[in-house]
Amino acid sequence: MTDAAYSIDPEDDDEAPAQGTPQRVDPIRARPVPRINIQAFCEDQDTAAAIQHASEDRRLAKAHVNVRLGGVEAAVTFFRSTSTPNLIIIESFLKGDALLADLDRLAEVCDPGTKVVAVGHVNDVLLYRELIKRGVSEYVVAPISVAQIIECISDIYANPDSDPVGQTVAFIGAKGGAGSSTVCHNTAFAISADLKDESVIVDLDLPFGTAGLDFNQDPIQGIAEALASPERMDEVLLDRLLSRCSDHLSLFAAPGTLDRTHEIESESCETVLDTVRNNVPWVALDVPHIWTEWAQQVVMRADHVVLTAAPDLANLRNAKNIVDQLKAKRVNDRPPYLVLNQVGIPKRPEISIKDFAQALELDPVVVIDFDAPLFGTAANNGQMIEEVSENSKAADQFRTLAYTLTDRVESKRESSSFLGSFLSSLGLSKSA
Repeated sequence: MTDAAYSIDPEDDDEAPAQGTPQRVDPIRARPVPRINIQAFCEDQDTAAAIQHASEDRRLAKAHVNVRLGGVEAAVTFFRSTSTPNLIIIESFLKGDALLADLDRLAEVCDPGTKVVAVGHVNDVLLYRELIKRGVSEYVVAPISVAQIIECISDIYANPDSDPVGQTVAFIGAKGGAGSSTVCHNTAFAISADLKDESVIVDLDLPFGTAGLDFNQDPIQGIAEALASPERMDEVLLDRLLSRCSDHLSLFAAPGTLDRTHEIESESCETVLDTVRNNVPWVALDVPHIWTEWAQQVVMRADHVVLTAAPDLANLRNAKNIVDQLKAKRVNDRPPYLVLNQVGIPKRPEISIKDFAQALELDPVVVIDFDAPLFGTAANNGQMIEEVSENSKAADQFRTLAYTLTDRVESKRESSSFLGSFLSSLGLSKSA
C-alpha cells in the first residue's frame, strides 16, 4: 500500500518530438515486478486494453497477467471455486457505499495475502481513505494509462524505504567493429569522472571482451565466476568480483580466454545483473554483437539502449532491424540513443548522416569523427579518450552522451570549458 493516493499525470504529449530525435518520454519510474500472478476484472474495454498493454511491458515480464471483463460480480463468481492470485485488479462503476459493499463481497472469497487494486470512476478522497482502511492497496481513478498501471503495481511490490534501484544502459553495435565497446567504456568513464556517479561496466563478451585491456586491468575473477554461481550473488561477493578502475568506476571483467566455452543462461544473467543493479546507480552493459536469447533479453530489459553504428550499408541494415525490434518490444520506453561512430574515414564512401538518420527515423545523439591516432593511442595505453586528450572533440561527445543518458544539464561544464579555452588562448591558466 502506498502512503498517498495515486495521482494522474496530466503532462502527457504536450509537444510532439522532432522526427528522428530520441523522444523525451517521461521515464516510467518503476522497478521490475517479481514473479506474481495478477487477475484483472474490468468493466470498461479501455481499462482492460490498458492493463493488457501494461502486461506486455518489460517490467512485468515475470508476472503472469490475466484480464477479464465482468467487474466485481465476475471476480466473486470466479474465486468461489479457485484460489485468489497475488494481486487482483478490480474495476467498478459504482461509488460510495455501493462500491464498498461490492468489495466486501470480494473480500469474503479472497485468500489471506492477496492484494487488491480498485479502479473506480469517481475522484473521492473519503472513498479512497475508506478503501485503504479496508485493506485495498490502491485506488486509481479511470481512465488509466499503461504507465500508471505499471507504476502502481511496482509500488505495491517494492519497498518505498529502500534505496532506488540503479539504471542499466545496454550498449550494442549495429555491426561487429562499429565501436560499441569503446563507446560503452568511455561513456561509463564520463559518468563516473565528470558526474561523480558510481558506475560499473559489465563486459558480457566472455571470450573476447576488451574492457580489461581498455582500463589496463587484469583481474583474476569477474563476470564469468558470477554467472557460474548466480545463486551466490550478493553484495559481498559483488564487491569481491569487481575490479576498481577509479574512485567512481568499477569493472566486471570478462576472462578474455579461449580455454573453455561459455554458455550463458538467461536466468543466470538476469540474477547477476539484478544484483549489480541493486547496488550501483549506473550499470553499463557491454553487449557483444550476437543475438542469442540471453543477449536479446539483456537489451530488451535495459533501462536505456545505446546503438552504435558506422555510416555504411551493412550498419544501416542492421541498425534498422534493431531499432524496429526495440520499438516493437519496448513500446513504453524511449527509443534507442543512436551513436554514429567512425565518421569521415579518408577515401571511404559513406552514407550521409542525414540519410542514415532519415532511414532509421532517429537522429544521432552524438557523431564521433574518425581519429585513428587518438583512439589508437588510448587503446594501446589502456586509457580512456578523456585521459589522453580531455579537450578533444571525441571526449566532448562522450561527455554529451553521459549527460544525455543521466538527464543532467551540461551548461556548467560547457561554461568551464569555454573559460579554460579562452584563458589558454591568452597564454594564461585559470590559477594565474
